[in-house]
Amino acid sequence: MFRTALDQLALLSVSGVQTHFAIESVPQALRRGQLPALLVLPVELQTTHNRRLFPERGEGFEALAFANGPRTATFAVTHLLLVAPVAAGRGLQTHLPTLIDLIDSYFTALAADVTLGSTLLEPARVLVEPGTFEYGGTAYHGCAFRHRWVVSV
Repeated sequence: MFRTALDQLALLSVSGVQTHFAIESVPQALRRGQLPALLVLPVELQTTHNRRLFPERGEGFEALAFANGPRTATFAVTHLLLVAPVAAGRGLQTHLPTLIDLIDSYFTALAADVTLGSTLLEPARVLVEPGTFEYGGTAYHGCAFRHRWVVSV
């Protein structure tokens, strides 16, 4: 259930994204030729100030009080979009138009399959956090899409 949903998220075809990384192929570091890239990260992201990027977490397992009610698990997953490394003399304004276009493309792709191939019981709920993210020792302009999923168990 969870693994299948993660695999479906990695298959999300976003126009303009060069490389998509599933959980088993997430690299230690990125090369310029792989950017823009989307990484499926079912782990917690931290800011540079060592705070959690998103305040919410998955709620874990839930079962309705009724004997035949659905049993569900709620997960929080980050889909990290990295557009370009932060470079001296080239600020966010250089990459902002591309970033905004990729965010629009992301939601166009997600809107075409809001339950990720029917692996989710409810449409994905997604928080959006554009900004600067460190990955593999390099700071990147990008966007974290924090998904909240409800799946059947």
